Amino acid sequence: MGARVAFVVQRYGAEVMGGSELHCRIVAERLVRAGHACTVYTTAAKDYITWRNEYPAGESVLDGVKIKRYLTDKERDIVSFNAYSDWVFFNPHTDADEKEWMERQGPCSPRLIEAIGREEKDHDLFIFFTYLYYNTYWGLRAVSGSPALVPTAHEEPALGLEMMKEVFARPAAFMFNTEPERDMLARRFSFEGKYQDIVGVGVDIPENPDVRGFRERHGLQGPLILYAGRIEAGKGCAELLAYFQAYSRENPDMTLVLIGNLLMELPSHPRIRYLGFVSPEEKTAAMAAALATIHPSHLESLCMAAIESLAVLTPILVQETTPPLMQHCLKGRAGLAYGNAGEFASALDLLAEDARLREVLGRNGRVYVENHYTWPKIVGKYETLIRRLSGLS
Repeated sequence: MGARVAFVVQRYGAEVMGGSELHCRIVAERLVRAGHACTVYTTAAKDYITWRNEYPAGESVLDGVKIKRYLTDKERDIVSFNAYSDWVFFNPHTDADEKEWMERQGPCSPRLIEAIGREEKDHDLFIFFTYLYYNTYWGLRAVSGSPALVPTAHEEPALGLEMMKEVFARPAAFMFNTEPERDMLARRFSFEGKYQDIVGVGVDIPENPDVRGFRERHGLQGPLILYAGRIEAGKGCAELLAYFQAYSRENPDMTLVLIGNLLMELPSHPRIRYLGFVSPEEKTAAMAAALATIHPSHLESLCMAAIESLAVLTPILVQETTPPLMQHCLKGRAGLAYGNAGEFASALDLLAEDARLREVLGRNGRVYVENHYTWPKIVGKYETLIRRLSGLS
Protein backbone atom coordinates (compact mmCIF):
# COMPACT_ATOMS: atom_id res chain seq x y z
CA MET A 1 0.00 0.00 0.00
CA GLY A 2 1.28 3.45 -0.86
CA ALA A 3 2.05 6.19 1.62
CA ARG A 4 0.13 9.43 2.18
CA VAL A 5 2.76 12.08 1.48
CA ALA A 6 2.22 15.80 2.02
CA PHE A 7 4.42 18.41 0.34
CA VAL A 8 4.72 22.04 1.41
CA VAL A 9 5.96 24.57 -1.14
CA GLN A 10 5.42 28.29 -1.70
CA ARG A 11 3.88 28.07 -5.22
CA TYR A 12 2.56 25.18 -7.26
CA GLY A 13 0.99 24.81 -10.68
CA ALA A 14 1.55 23.93 -14.30
CA GLU A 15 2.53 27.54 -15.02
CA VAL A 16 4.97 27.77 -12.09
CA MET A 17 8.39 26.94 -13.50
CA GLY A 18 10.72 28.04 -10.70
CA GLY A 19 13.47 25.69 -9.55
CA SER A 20 12.27 24.41 -6.17
CA GLU A 21 8.60 24.67 -7.18
CA LEU A 22 9.04 22.66 -10.36
CA HIS A 23 11.27 20.24 -8.47
CA CYS A 24 8.50 19.66 -5.93
CA ARG A 25 5.87 19.18 -8.62
CA ILE A 26 7.71 16.59 -10.64
CA VAL A 27 8.70 14.61 -7.52
CA ALA A 28 5.08 14.59 -6.32
CA GLU A 29 3.84 13.48 -9.74
CA ARG A 30 6.38 10.65 -9.91
CA LEU A 31 5.44 9.42 -6.43
CA VAL A 32 1.79 9.36 -7.50
CA ARG A 33 2.76 7.21 -10.48
CA ALA A 34 4.57 4.92 -8.03
CA GLY A 35 1.33 4.38 -6.08
CA HIS A 36 1.51 6.99 -3.32
CA ALA A 37 -1.19 9.52 -2.43
CA CYS A 38 0.32 12.99 -2.63
CA THR A 39 -1.13 16.25 -1.36
CA VAL A 40 0.51 19.65 -1.84
CA TYR A 41 -0.05 22.48 0.65
CA THR A 42 0.68 25.78 -1.04
CA THR A 43 -0.55 29.32 -1.59
CA ALA A 44 -2.73 30.93 -4.23
CA ALA A 45 0.29 32.90 -5.49
CA LYS A 46 1.67 32.40 -8.98
CA ASP A 47 4.37 35.09 -8.99
CA TYR A 48 7.24 34.89 -6.50
CA ILE A 49 8.00 38.61 -6.74
CA THR A 50 4.63 39.84 -5.46
CA TRP A 51 2.94 36.72 -3.99
CA ARG A 52 -0.29 38.10 -5.47
CA ASN A 53 -3.24 35.70 -5.19
CA GLU A 54 -3.86 34.52 -8.75
CA TYR A 55 -5.02 30.93 -8.29
CA PRO A 56 -8.37 30.27 -6.60
CA ALA A 57 -8.10 29.11 -3.01
CA GLY A 58 -9.33 25.61 -2.27
CA GLU A 59 -8.74 22.07 -3.53
CA SER A 60 -7.92 20.91 -7.04
CA VAL A 61 -6.06 18.05 -8.74
CA LEU A 62 -3.18 18.28 -11.24
CA ASP A 63 -1.72 15.12 -12.77
CA GLY A 64 -2.99 13.00 -9.91
CA VAL A 65 -1.67 15.28 -7.15
CA LYS A 66 -4.19 16.91 -4.79
CA ILE A 67 -3.48 20.61 -4.34
CA LYS A 68 -4.70 22.61 -1.33
CA ARG A 69 -4.19 26.33 -1.93
CA TYR A 70 -4.53 29.08 0.68
CA LEU A 71 -4.70 32.83 0.18
CA THR A 72 -1.74 35.02 1.06
CA ASP A 73 -2.51 37.87 3.46
CA LYS A 74 -0.34 40.45 1.76
CA GLU A 75 1.58 41.11 -1.40
CA ARG A 76 5.32 41.67 -1.31
CA ASP A 77 6.93 44.99 -2.17
CA ILE A 78 10.18 43.64 -3.53
CA VAL A 79 12.01 46.99 -3.37
CA SER A 80 11.30 47.57 0.32
CA PHE A 81 11.91 43.88 1.07
CA ASN A 82 15.33 43.98 -0.58
CA ALA A 83 16.23 47.11 1.37
CA TYR A 84 15.13 45.49 4.64
CA SER A 85 17.07 42.34 3.76
CA ASP A 86 20.26 44.35 3.21
CA TRP A 87 19.82 45.91 6.64
CA VAL A 88 19.07 42.62 8.45
CA PHE A 89 21.86 40.71 6.75
CA PHE A 90 24.63 43.22 7.46
CA ASN A 91 23.67 44.99 10.70
CA PRO A 92 23.09 43.99 14.35
CA HIS A 93 19.45 43.10 14.86
CA THR A 94 17.03 41.22 17.13
CA ASP A 95 15.04 37.98 16.83
CA ALA A 96 11.97 40.15 16.26
CA ASP A 97 13.73 41.78 13.31
CA GLU A 98 14.33 38.36 11.78
CA LYS A 99 10.69 37.35 12.21
CA GLU A 100 9.75 40.62 10.55
CA TRP A 101 12.11 39.73 7.72
CA MET A 102 10.40 36.35 7.31
CA GLU A 103 6.96 37.95 7.24
CA ARG A 104 8.13 40.38 4.56
CA GLN A 105 9.76 37.51 2.68
CA GLY A 106 6.48 35.63 2.54
CA PRO A 107 4.41 34.18 1.13
CA CYS A 108 2.50 35.15 4.27
CA SER A 109 -0.40 32.69 4.69
CA PRO A 110 -1.38 31.87 8.29
CA ARG A 111 -4.29 29.78 6.92
CA LEU A 112 -1.76 27.50 5.23
CA ILE A 113 0.15 27.01 8.47
CA GLU A 114 -3.04 26.31 10.41
CA ALA A 115 -4.08 23.68 7.86
CA ILE A 116 -0.70 21.94 8.08
CA GLY A 117 -1.02 21.57 11.85
CA ARG A 118 -4.70 20.64 11.74
CA GLU A 119 -4.30 17.99 9.05
CA GLU A 120 -0.95 16.45 9.98
CA LYS A 121 -2.72 13.30 11.18
CA ASP A 122 -4.06 12.73 7.66
CA HIS A 123 -0.55 12.12 6.24
CA ASP A 124 2.28 9.68 6.88
CA LEU A 125 5.03 12.20 6.08
CA PHE A 126 5.50 15.91 5.41
CA ILE A 127 8.21 17.00 2.95
CA PHE A 128 9.07 20.70 2.81
CA PHE A 129 10.66 22.11 -0.33
CA THR A 130 13.25 24.87 0.06
CA TYR A 131 14.36 26.34 3.37
CA LEU A 132 13.93 30.04 2.65
CA TYR A 133 10.26 30.95 2.97
CA TYR A 134 7.52 31.70 5.48
CA ASN A 135 5.68 28.44 4.75
CA THR A 136 8.75 26.38 5.68
CA TYR A 137 9.76 28.30 8.82
CA TRP A 138 6.27 28.35 10.33
CA GLY A 139 5.17 25.07 8.74
CA LEU A 140 7.99 23.13 10.38
CA ARG A 141 6.86 24.56 13.70
CA ALA A 142 3.31 23.38 13.04
CA VAL A 143 4.33 19.74 12.40
CA SER A 144 4.86 17.67 15.54
CA GLY A 145 6.12 14.51 13.82
CA SER A 146 9.25 13.86 11.76
CA PRO A 147 9.25 16.05 8.65
CA ALA A 148 11.80 16.07 5.84
CA LEU A 149 13.37 19.09 4.17
CA VAL A 150 14.66 19.44 0.61
CA PRO A 151 16.74 22.60 1.24
CA THR A 152 17.61 23.59 -2.37
CA ALA A 153 20.16 25.91 -0.78
CA HIS A 154 23.11 27.84 -2.11
CA GLU A 155 25.54 30.19 -0.37
CA GLU A 156 23.61 33.37 0.46
CA PRO A 157 23.26 35.81 3.39
CA ALA A 158 19.92 34.40 4.59
CA LEU A 159 21.70 31.27 5.82
CA GLY A 160 23.46 33.43 8.41
CA LEU A 161 20.25 34.45 10.17
CA GLU A 162 19.80 32.99 13.65
CA MET A 163 16.33 31.72 12.76
CA MET A 164 17.87 29.40 10.17
CA LYS A 165 19.40 27.35 12.98
CA GLU A 166 15.85 26.42 13.93
CA VAL A 167 14.87 25.72 10.32
CA PHE A 168 17.70 23.22 9.97
CA ALA A 169 17.27 21.74 13.45
CA ARG A 170 13.59 20.77 13.16
CA PRO A 171 13.59 18.30 10.20
CA ALA A 172 14.32 14.64 10.87
CA ALA A 173 15.68 14.13 7.36
CA PHE A 174 17.34 16.07 4.55
CA MET A 175 17.28 15.33 0.85
CA PHE A 176 20.13 17.33 -0.66
CA ASN A 177 20.50 18.13 -4.34
CA THR A 178 24.27 17.65 -4.55
CA GLU A 179 27.28 16.90 -2.40
CA PRO A 180 28.49 20.53 -2.61
CA GLU A 181 25.13 21.71 -1.25
CA ARG A 182 25.31 19.28 1.66
CA ASP A 183 28.92 20.18 2.42
CA MET A 184 28.17 23.91 2.34
CA LEU A 185 25.26 23.49 4.76
CA ALA A 186 27.22 21.12 7.02
CA ARG A 187 29.72 23.92 7.63
CA ARG A 188 26.90 25.94 9.19
CA PHE A 189 24.52 23.40 10.73
CA SER A 190 24.76 20.03 12.45
CA PHE A 191 23.05 17.07 10.79
CA GLU A 192 24.18 14.54 13.39
CA GLY A 193 21.56 11.87 13.93
CA LYS A 194 19.50 13.04 10.94
CA TYR A 195 18.65 10.91 7.92
CA GLN A 196 20.47 12.29 4.87
CA ASP A 197 20.70 11.47 1.20
CA ILE A 198 22.00 13.09 -1.98
CA VAL A 199 19.04 12.96 -4.32
CA GLY A 200 18.48 15.78 -6.78
CA VAL A 201 15.83 15.28 -9.42
CA GLY A 202 15.22 12.78 -12.16
CA VAL A 203 15.02 13.19 -15.91
CA ASP A 204 13.82 10.98 -18.70
CA ILE A 205 16.26 10.01 -21.44
CA PRO A 206 14.62 11.38 -24.62
CA GLU A 207 14.56 9.43 -27.85
CA ASN A 208 15.21 11.14 -31.20
CA PRO A 209 14.75 14.85 -30.39
CA ASP A 210 13.46 16.74 -33.43
CA VAL A 211 16.54 18.89 -34.01
CA ARG A 212 15.87 19.53 -37.70
CA GLY A 213 12.27 20.51 -37.05
CA PHE A 214 13.29 22.83 -34.22
CA ARG A 215 15.76 24.66 -36.45
CA GLU A 216 13.23 24.95 -39.27
CA ARG A 217 10.42 26.17 -37.01
CA HIS A 218 12.55 28.99 -35.65
CA GLY A 219 14.65 29.79 -38.71
CA LEU A 220 17.89 28.91 -36.97
CA GLN A 221 20.96 28.19 -39.08
CA GLY A 222 24.57 27.69 -38.09
CA PRO A 223 26.01 26.96 -34.64
CA LEU A 224 23.97 27.85 -31.57
CA ILE A 225 24.26 27.76 -27.80
CA LEU A 226 21.27 27.64 -25.48
CA TYR A 227 20.20 29.12 -22.15
CA ALA A 228 17.05 27.57 -20.66
CA GLY A 229 15.50 28.92 -17.49
CA ARG A 230 14.46 32.12 -15.76
CA ILE A 231 16.03 35.00 -17.67
CA GLU A 232 17.09 37.52 -15.04
CA ALA A 233 20.23 39.14 -13.70
CA GLY A 234 20.09 37.02 -10.54
CA LYS A 235 20.61 33.92 -12.69
CA GLY A 236 23.75 35.38 -14.26
CA CYS A 237 22.00 36.31 -17.50
CA ALA A 238 23.24 39.93 -17.62
CA GLU A 239 26.79 38.63 -17.42
CA LEU A 240 26.05 35.97 -20.05
CA LEU A 241 24.62 38.53 -22.46
CA ALA A 242 27.62 40.81 -22.02
CA TYR A 243 30.06 37.94 -22.57
CA PHE A 244 28.18 36.72 -25.63
CA GLN A 245 28.02 40.15 -27.25
CA ALA A 246 31.78 40.49 -26.84
CA TYR A 247 32.26 36.98 -28.26
CA SER A 248 29.94 37.68 -31.19
CA ARG A 249 32.07 40.55 -32.44
CA GLU A 250 34.75 38.00 -33.40
CA ASN A 251 32.37 35.10 -34.08
CA PRO A 252 29.33 36.50 -35.91
CA ASP A 253 27.98 33.10 -36.96
CA MET A 254 27.19 31.91 -33.40
CA THR A 255 23.61 32.36 -32.10
CA LEU A 256 22.57 32.53 -28.44
CA VAL A 257 19.06 31.12 -28.01
CA LEU A 258 17.13 31.80 -24.80
CA ILE A 259 13.97 30.03 -23.63
CA GLY A 260 12.02 30.58 -20.42
CA ASN A 261 10.43 33.36 -18.38
CA LEU A 262 11.81 36.75 -19.45
CA LEU A 263 12.33 39.00 -16.40
CA MET A 264 14.85 41.47 -17.82
CA GLU A 265 15.33 43.55 -20.95
CA LEU A 266 17.28 41.87 -23.73
CA PRO A 267 19.66 43.78 -26.00
CA SER A 268 18.75 44.20 -29.63
CA HIS A 269 21.22 41.89 -31.33
CA PRO A 270 20.95 39.85 -34.54
CA ARG A 271 22.43 36.75 -32.89
CA ILE A 272 20.42 36.79 -29.66
CA ARG A 273 17.09 34.97 -30.08
CA TYR A 274 14.43 34.75 -27.39
CA LEU A 275 11.86 32.02 -28.10
CA GLY A 276 9.66 32.45 -25.02
CA PHE A 277 8.14 29.45 -23.29
CA VAL A 278 8.31 26.25 -25.29
CA SER A 279 6.91 22.76 -24.80
CA PRO A 280 9.03 20.11 -23.06
CA GLU A 281 9.54 18.43 -26.43
CA GLU A 282 10.69 21.70 -28.00
CA LYS A 283 13.06 22.34 -25.10
CA THR A 284 14.55 18.88 -25.54
CA ALA A 285 15.04 19.52 -29.26
CA ALA A 286 16.62 22.91 -28.53
CA MET A 287 19.09 21.32 -26.13
CA ALA A 288 19.95 18.60 -28.62
CA ALA A 289 20.50 21.24 -31.34
CA ALA A 290 22.97 23.25 -29.25
CA LEU A 291 26.75 22.92 -29.27
CA ALA A 292 26.44 23.42 -25.51
CA THR A 293 23.96 24.69 -22.98
CA ILE A 294 25.10 27.66 -20.89
CA HIS A 295 24.60 27.81 -17.13
CA PRO A 296 25.76 31.24 -15.92
CA SER A 297 24.24 31.33 -12.43
CA HIS A 298 26.58 31.96 -9.50
CA LEU A 299 23.96 30.50 -7.13
CA GLU A 300 22.63 26.99 -7.75
CA SER A 301 21.89 23.91 -5.66
CA LEU A 302 21.46 21.57 -8.64
CA CYS A 303 20.39 23.13 -11.99
CA MET A 304 17.81 20.88 -13.63
CA ALA A 305 18.53 22.33 -17.07
CA ALA A 306 22.12 21.08 -16.89
CA ILE A 307 20.91 17.54 -16.14
CA GLU A 308 18.39 17.72 -18.98
CA SER A 309 21.11 18.87 -21.37
CA LEU A 310 23.40 16.00 -20.46
CA ALA A 311 20.53 13.56 -20.99
CA VAL A 312 20.47 14.54 -24.69
CA LEU A 313 24.25 14.24 -25.11
CA THR A 314 24.85 18.01 -25.12
CA PRO A 315 27.84 19.31 -23.09
CA ILE A 316 27.42 22.08 -20.54
CA LEU A 317 29.36 25.33 -20.13
CA VAL A 318 29.09 26.57 -16.55
CA GLN A 319 30.07 29.37 -14.21
CA GLU A 320 33.13 28.12 -12.28
CA THR A 321 32.16 29.85 -9.00
CA THR A 322 29.16 27.55 -8.55
CA PRO A 323 30.12 24.26 -6.83
CA PRO A 324 27.10 22.15 -7.90
CA LEU A 325 27.65 23.12 -11.54
CA MET A 326 31.34 22.36 -11.24
CA GLN A 327 30.47 18.95 -9.80
CA HIS A 328 28.47 18.12 -12.92
CA CYS A 329 31.48 19.10 -15.04
CA LEU A 330 34.12 17.32 -12.99
CA LYS A 331 32.32 14.27 -11.63
CA GLY A 332 30.43 13.80 -14.87
CA ARG A 333 33.39 14.81 -17.08
CA ALA A 334 30.67 16.45 -19.11
CA GLY A 335 31.46 20.10 -19.64
CA LEU A 336 33.73 23.11 -19.39
CA ALA A 337 33.77 26.11 -17.04
CA TYR A 338 34.58 29.80 -17.23
CA GLY A 339 35.21 32.61 -14.80
CA ASN A 340 35.43 35.67 -17.05
CA ALA A 341 34.73 36.85 -20.59
CA GLY A 342 38.06 35.58 -21.95
CA GLU A 343 37.56 32.11 -20.52
CA PHE A 344 33.98 32.08 -21.81
CA ALA A 345 35.23 32.84 -25.31
CA SER A 346 38.05 30.28 -25.16
CA ALA A 347 35.77 27.52 -23.89
CA LEU A 348 33.15 28.29 -26.53
CA ASP A 349 35.81 28.29 -29.26
CA LEU A 350 37.02 24.91 -28.10
CA LEU A 351 33.52 23.43 -28.10
CA ALA A 352 32.72 24.94 -31.50
CA GLU A 353 35.89 23.69 -33.15
CA ASP A 354 36.28 20.22 -31.64
CA ALA A 355 33.43 17.89 -32.55
CA ARG A 356 35.26 14.95 -30.98
CA LEU A 357 35.45 16.80 -27.65
CA ARG A 358 31.73 17.56 -27.78
CA GLU A 359 30.99 13.91 -28.50
CA VAL A 360 33.08 12.66 -25.58
CA LEU A 361 31.68 15.22 -23.13
CA GLY A 362 28.14 14.47 -24.27
CA ARG A 363 28.57 10.71 -23.96
CA ASN A 364 30.12 11.12 -20.50
CA GLY A 365 27.19 13.32 -19.51
CA ARG A 366 24.64 10.72 -20.59
CA VAL A 367 26.38 8.07 -18.46
CA TYR A 368 26.47 10.50 -15.51
CA VAL A 369 22.72 11.09 -15.80
CA GLU A 370 22.00 7.37 -16.12
CA ASN A 371 24.04 6.67 -12.99
CA HIS A 372 22.60 9.43 -10.81
CA TYR A 373 19.51 11.15 -12.20
CA THR A 374 17.08 8.66 -13.76
CA TRP A 375 13.62 8.58 -12.21
CA PRO A 376 13.75 5.01 -10.86
CA LYS A 377 16.81 5.99 -8.81
CA ILE A 378 15.22 9.22 -7.53
CA VAL A 379 11.86 7.63 -6.69
CA GLY A 380 13.68 4.78 -4.94
CA LYS A 381 15.46 7.27 -2.69
CA TYR A 382 12.19 8.98 -1.78
CA GLU A 383 10.58 5.64 -1.04
CA THR A 384 13.47 4.81 1.31
CA LEU A 385 12.86 8.15 3.03
CA ILE A 386 9.15 7.37 3.36
CA ARG A 387 9.86 3.98 4.94
CA ARG A 388 12.40 5.46 7.36
CA LEU A 389 10.26 8.33 8.59
CA SER A 390 6.72 6.96 8.37
CA GLY A 391 7.36 3.45 9.65
CA LEU A 392 5.54 1.97 6.68
CA SER A 393 7.03 -1.19 5.20
